[in-house]
Amino acid sequence: MFGRRPDGRRLNDVDPIVQITPYLMPMRCDAQVFLEHKMDYEKAARYIAEKNRQGERITFMQIIAAAYVRSVSQLPELNRFIFNKQYYARNNCSLSYVVLKDPQNNESNEVTARIEFDLTDTIFDVRDRMVAAQEKIRDEEDDAFLTKLAGALLKIPGLATGIVGLYRLLDRYGLAPGFLIRELPFYSGLFITNNASIGLNHVWHHIYNFGNVSMFIGMGTIMKEATVDSEGKSRMKRWLPLGMTADERMCSGAHYSAFFASMVKYMDDPSLLEVPPESVRFDMGGKYEYHVPKVKKF
Repeated sequence: MFGRRPDGRRLNDVDPIVQITPYLMPMRCDAQVFLEHKMDYEKAARYIAEKNRQGERITFMQIIAAAYVRSVSQLPELNRFIFNKQYYARNNCSLSYVVLKDPQNNESNEVTARIEFDLTDTIFDVRDRMVAAQEKIRDEEDDAFLTKLAGALLKIPGLATGIVGLYRLLDRYGLAPGFLIRELPFYSGLFITNNASIGLNHVWHHIYNFGNVSMFIGMGTIMKEATVDSEGKSRMKRWLPLGMTADERMCSGAHYSAFFASMVKYMDDPSLLEVPPESVRFDMGGKYEYHVPKVKKF
């Protein structure tokens, strides 16, 4: 309320043409646009193999996550969200994705992890945060908070409808409890779904109207295409397809173009992510600065 939410602060100096779009397209499903990118699987696989030889385990999803964090550090406009037709600067850089409780059993329960990053994070920092979150989920004997909450609401007929409706009303005006926002995966800048892990093609996932996720990336199974090299010889090349869905109201097309170009640059050469950025940009000239302590390794 009054321009403040537990997860952000209202922006007043947004370009009027951009600022009017939530009135024309009031829901995220009105404004979602779809993009596709083919990540160079062979480049990334060589990088991962080299890091493994050095004792550093890196995954494809961690490369994508690190590229996102680094891109947000230079283009904070892509870390905004819209609530009640108003623009907000997010006070965190966060990502959500689904984790199998038992990675050796495809039928085990799925739990969604929500992780906050610091904008100075390297690819190793991003990896450590994701691994720590996964280990915490898999070490917990009890069901996750979201599973318990959903189970409790569904025990009484009609309770879920009433409670969710009340929560939506509070959330609309920035009065939703901060601890719930920090727990729920629907309040992240990016949501990644890894369809490749279960043998499915990439998807262009819808953006939830619940919460404030502004971007989705869907990873698919490896695909092969015939290409022609610089010498005119044809060969089969492997790609990791990514389906991207974004809320077009979030910022201008020029900002989106720069952001996705940045993502592609870092996914093509993850070694650039091994050192912190030379500088970090926070929204509105640094007014909305935030930091997250590094993960302690024992």
